[in-house]
Amino acid sequence: MTGATFKTTMADDEHPYSPSAFARRASERLKDKDHAVPRPIAVVAGDHVLNPGFVLDAGPFRDAAVLIPVVAREPEATILLTRRTAHLASHAGQIAFPGGKIDPTDATPTDAALREAEEEVGLDRALVTPIGSLDPYLTGSGFRIVPVVAMVDPAHRLALNPHEVVSAFEVPLPFLMSPTNHRQGSRELRGAVRYFYEMPFGEHYIWGVTAGIIRGLYERVFA
Repeated sequence: MTGATFKTTMADDEHPYSPSAFARRASERLKDKDHAVPRPIAVVAGDHVLNPGFVLDAGPFRDAAVLIPVVAREPEATILLTRRTAHLASHAGQIAFPGGKIDPTDATPTDAALREAEEEVGLDRALVTPIGSLDPYLTGSGFRIVPVVAMVDPAHRLALNPHEVVSAFEVPLPFLMSPTNHRQGSRELRGAVRYFYEMPFGEHYIWGVTAGIIRGLYERVFA
C-alpha cells in the first residue's frame, strides 16, 4: 500500500467514513507531515487540556511516537488498537496504539511509529501509508507523544509480540469519530482528581492517553 493514492475529491455517493474520504480529509488537515522538532507546550495536546497544570510540572519530557493505524476497510474504515500485557511497567493491560520511545536511530517520529508497530504487532510497513501527524500529546507520566496517522492495507496480517501485546482489535471509525461517544471520566491520582476521555466499546474500555489522542484526531480531522 506504500505509495497508494486516494481520491482527493469525494463523490456524492461516497461514504463519509470510507478509506478514501478519510484519507482526503486527513491529508487536507494534517499539514505538518512530521513533527521532528517539539512544539511549544501552549500548542500541543495532552492530559493538561482537561487538567490545567497537571502535566506542566512533570519536568523534561521523553519523546515517543504512536501509530494511528486506519485500516482501509470498505465501506467504513476502522482503527487498529492493542491491549498491552499485564506485566509491563507502564499502562499495563490498557488499550493502546502501537508505539513507544523514539530511539536515536529513528530519523523521524514516523520512523519510530512504524518500527514499533512492526515490533509489537508485526505490521509490515510496506502495507502502511503515512498521511501526517497530530500535535504532540503530553502525558502526566512525562512523555511527549507524536501520533502518526496512516492508512493500512486491509490485507495485512498481524503477529503479536506476547511480551508487549496480548490482543489486537479494530473499532469502526464512525464510532470513534462521534463526539457522543467521547465521555469524560475522572479518578483520584496523586491526591487530586484527574479528568480524562473514555470511549467504552463492547468489552474494551478505551480511556486516558489513547482516548485523548482519538479525541485529538476527531478535532483535527472531523470537527
